[in-house]
Amino acid sequence: MKIIFRANDILEAHIIAGMLNSEGIDTYVGGHYLQGAVGDLAALGFANVFVADEQAEQAEQLLQDYQQAELVDFPLTDEDGLAPAG
Repeated sequence: MKIIFRANDILEAHIIAGMLNSEGIDTYVGGHYLQGAVGDLAALGFANVFVADEQAEQAEQLLQDYQQAELVDFPLTDEDGLAPAG
């Protein structure tokens, strides 16, 4: 196993793991039990996403694409101030 991503928190780690899982890459998120030590440990940087060594290259490419993607701002309301249908 290889650490593929060092997340700021456990939620971010699970978001990244979910993205990789959706592409067929098995992941393991570590750091769940370290949350309880917040106060004794720094509150950030304890959650990591691991992948198998043989899937690391594919995971690194997906992460690079993810981190370079542009943010798309979807409007929550239309020009009349109403929520879009659908």
